[in-house]
Amino acid sequence: MTTKFIARIAPLAVLLVSCQGTNVDLPQTWNTYRNPRFNFEFLYPSNWIPFPIPDNLDGRAFRDPENPDCEIRGWAEFAELGTPSPESTSKPLNPSQPQNFLTEQGETGKLQVDLDPEISVITLTLTQDNVSYNWQGRCESEQFADYYRFFYYIARQYRLPVPDENQ
Repeated sequence: MTTKFIARIAPLAVLLVSCQGTNVDLPQTWNTYRNPRFNFEFLYPSNWIPFPIPDNLDGRAFRDPENPDCEIRGWAEFAELGTPSPESTSKPLNPSQPQNFLTEQGETGKLQVDLDPEISVITLTLTQDNVSYNWQGRCESEQFADYYRFFYYIARQYRLPVPDENQ
């Protein structure tokens, strides 16, 4: 088990150490994507190109105009605990899943980095009531270290709807 743990942690440690200097600066101007169906929001650079809005209005994706293989996306989905919706691409909600991330709004969630030889991904998952809220940044693995701080910053700014106290 220790060998497996080290094998999984070693690439992340290398990635984080290599993120000391980044080639991707935070943009001067931002826009905010506000989801009309689930009421979450996240920042994206004002010059990034939006993907078409899906028919179910579950979220939106944006790509870097200077690097079309780099994108960010946010989405949400209803799910029963332990049972993903049929169109889900994420894992079932698991309330006992360890939380390792805190947004600027004060919401706790799970931040996961998946390093792959071709595409690497950072995914934030937060749950509120019976909804799984997700944000993701992805790009070619050779550029991931350059984008990591940028992705992390956007994940920290992710906002969930404020629960109505009258419910």
